[in-house]
Amino acid sequence: QVQLMESGGGLVQAGMSLTLSCEAYGNIYAIHDMAWYRQPPGKQRDLVATIDRDGIPSYADNAEGRFTVSRATGRDTIYLQMNNLKPEDTAVYYCNAVVGATSLDYWGQGTRVTVLS
Repeated sequence: QVQLMESGGGLVQAGMSLTLSCEAYGNIYAIHDMAWYRQPPGKQRDLVATIDRDGIPSYADNAEGRFTVSRATGRDTIYLQMNNLKPEDTAVYYCNAVVGATSLDYWGQGTRVTVLS
């Protein structure tokens, strides 16, 4: 079992930056990839970025070179640095972890980011 806890969301003006954090608890040594997803109001949840257990990141197109995902030593915490935020980045951001031999998905409760124009 793994529990994920996101933090760092908030309300900001366009052009500002935010850093989201996701801390994993429980059987963290069974975690493989971790990822950030986001769900804008009234829309589906989409992938933003992933990072594997070696810290190698990959990004979806919506990251647009403004977002950076990183993983702390020990692999139980990941971050999403978001720069030059735009109103279209407004969403609930969710942390995801792929865990164990059967690659089960675990999700955090989400953290809301609101970007004002």
